[in-house]
This record gives sequence, C-alpha cells and structure tokens, in this order.
Amino acid sequence: MSHFTAIRSISNRWARPLAAVAAVSIAALAATPALAHGPRHGGPGMGPERMFVASPERVDRMVDRMLRDLNPTEEQREQVRQIARSAATDLRALHENRRTLREEGMRLFSQPTVDANAVEALRQRQMALHDQASRRMSQAMVEVSRVLTPEQRQKLAERMQQRAKKWEQRREGRPATPR
Repeated sequence: MSHFTAIRSISNRWARPLAAVAAVSIAALAATPALAHGPRHGGPGMGPERMFVASPERVDRMVDRMLRDLNPTEEQREQVRQIARSAATDLRALHENRRTLREEGMRLFSQPTVDANAVEALRQRQMALHDQASRRMSQAMVEVSRVLTPEQRQKLAERMQQRAKKWEQRREGRPATPR
C-alpha cells in the first residue's frame, strides 16, 4: 500500500464522522445567539426581551426600575406594568415553542444522516418564531411609548445608551466611565 493510498483510506474512514461533527458544531454555533435564552445577568441581554419573559413579580420590579427617575404618574406606572405583563405572557409561550424547536434541532443533528431539508424547514420555523417575538416586543415598545411623555422617553433612551456604552466598555475590558 502506497503512502497516498493509506492517507486516502484514513480520509475516507473519517470523512463522514468529521463532516457530521463539523455540521453539528457549525449549527450549534450559528444557533446559539438566536436560541440561547437561558438566564443571563446584566449586559445588553437584560433589555426589554428579558423583562418580557420574566415572572409577573419580576416584570413589575423591572418596570419600576425602568421608570425610576422618570417621575411617572401612578396611572403611567400601572399602564406600563399592564403592557409589560401582557407581553410577558405572550412571549413566555413563544419561549416554550423555541425550546421545543431547539430540542427538535438536536434530534435532527443526532441522526446518522442529517436531513438537509428538515434542517432548513426547522430553520424557517425558528426564524418565523423569532420574527413573531420581535414583533411582539416592538408592539409593547410602541404601546409604552404612547404612555410616556416625549421627555420621559428621551431620558429613558439616554439612560439606555449610557448603559449600553458601559457594557460595551466592560466587554472590551476597559474600565467603565462614571455616570
């Protein structure tokens, strides 16, 4: 057996398992940002999407924190709470559907032969679910914007920009600038 024949037989023997491992790895890496909705602490992931999948008590606390320093009326505070609770209820159901799709993806990738058509159909369902969640969060944001005054919205937007800047600095390893 020549040197090249030996390499070819090793390559053929490992080609399929390596291709399967590569496909699963690439799919897992690609799916992680869109599907990883486990508990995270702080950072950009603690924005409205995290508030809306929390428990009703936590939603109320997060609304109170969001409205801090905005001097909202009690009526505004209650309206924003109701909007957030409603969105949380809707998004919690979508979150459960996302978990089911993630499990289905793992079943597809663990098969001896990965069905490309089934993976594509799953990806399309995941994207449709993501779009539905994004649409619901946008709807809630618009509803909240109708409750707050332009001055309150501006102050909240500035605070959110400062917070995002601080998290970006932390991510890059730079010390955060004081408020």
